[in-house]
Amino acid sequence: MPTSEARAVSQLTTVNRNVGKAAEAALEAGEGLLRLAPTWVPRSFLQPGRRLKLHPDDLYAFGLSRGGIDERWFGSTTEAANDGRTPDEGLSYAVHGTRRFLLRDAIEALGAEIVGSAIWKKYRRWPVYSKFFDNMGPIPHHMHQDAKAAKLVGRECKPEAYYFPPQHNNVGNSFPYTFMGLEPGTTREQVRKAIADWNKGDNRITTLSRAYALETGTGWLIPPGILHAPGSLCTYEPQWGSDVFAMYQNLVEGREVPWQLLVKDMPKSRHRDIDFIVDQLDWEGNVDPHFKLNHFLVPVVDTKDDAHTDRWIVYGRIKKVQYFTAKELTVRPGGSITVRDRGANSIIVVQGEGAINGLRLTCPKLIRFGELTEDEVFVTEPAARAGVTYRNTSATEDLVVLRYFGPEVNPQAPVIRTHG
Repeated sequence: MPTSEARAVSQLTTVNRNVGKAAEAALEAGEGLLRLAPTWVPRSFLQPGRRLKLHPDDLYAFGLSRGGIDERWFGSTTEAANDGRTPDEGLSYAVHGTRRFLLRDAIEALGAEIVGSAIWKKYRRWPVYSKFFDNMGPIPHHMHQDAKAAKLVGRECKPEAYYFPPQHNNVGNSFPYTFMGLEPGTTREQVRKAIADWNKGDNRITTLSRAYALETGTGWLIPPGILHAPGSLCTYEPQWGSDVFAMYQNLVEGREVPWQLLVKDMPKSRHRDIDFIVDQLDWEGNVDPHFKLNHFLVPVVDTKDDAHTDRWIVYGRIKKVQYFTAKELTVRPGGSITVRDRGANSIIVVQGEGAINGLRLTCPKLIRFGELTEDEVFVTEPAARAGVTYRNTSATEDLVVLRYFGPEVNPQAPVIRTHG
């Protein structure tokens, strides 16, 4: 299959009408696969970690006031909740020839033909996404609201998971440790005081928490309502399709965290209600004395032979719900493997070169903002069930691909044994 005739977004025509017809043509040419363009997202309150392979001259491509680019989103139909955002910020585009269209629009037009009947019937959308999250240092101790809290502002909850790919962590940057939860025995009054002292200097909320050294090739499962201050490893993060959060730490590495970032996804009438803010936390989950045992993820081999290894890297359930799962596929030099999955998935290449069916895959060394790449593909459910063939065209280097799945797609995935 030929690659796109265009090399940059500026050479593409955006399709806004009759997207279904354009998507059908792309799917026919791609054998049920959609090539996706890079989706970059800046954050005004963070410092980029410089491991996304984005050219250093392009880190502030959205403008200095918008902050540096520290995220790349994959298979996203979720808008980024940033102030001053562009209209399509956070949304993935599919590319076919010299045209592009939003993945969200294609799914709205074709529904189950892309995401499968079960997900389409229940959600009427692709309800998950993943991203690379890459920062120079730690980010504030924060949480993502649960379903009940998010509903108060018309949003959805945001469970998420982490995996630390070695290919994007040649350096650990300034603080490869993550504070998670609260130290067992922490009292509600201690957390309340930290919030009440917001304008008195460092509220030192991480002194109430516990830091864990981050290990490449491992991960974590983080439910809503759990405080966490991600460290400086570059993280692959499958998560629910929501961008809600609340920052409970007011000062990080000498940088102020505005009060608005604590309350942005809470009802306006509660923006100064400290008791309400504290009650948003999952208290039992935060003070769990077996926190690591109940949340730490070690890869589990699913299938393996001389040509490949396929491992579960994200798995587990949150209150009995499987929101997402993810796998890491390694194809040996010169090898090939046909993979049959239970549902639609979105892939990103983190190492090597090859092909998926006839669509070329290659891991770029350096990406300019606005350039197209050959490292990201959305696999529709019909194609996943029929089987897609990954082929490594290198004689020396592994082809390594990360892929994530939607809710309840993989009931056979490993579970985390609950302790306590």
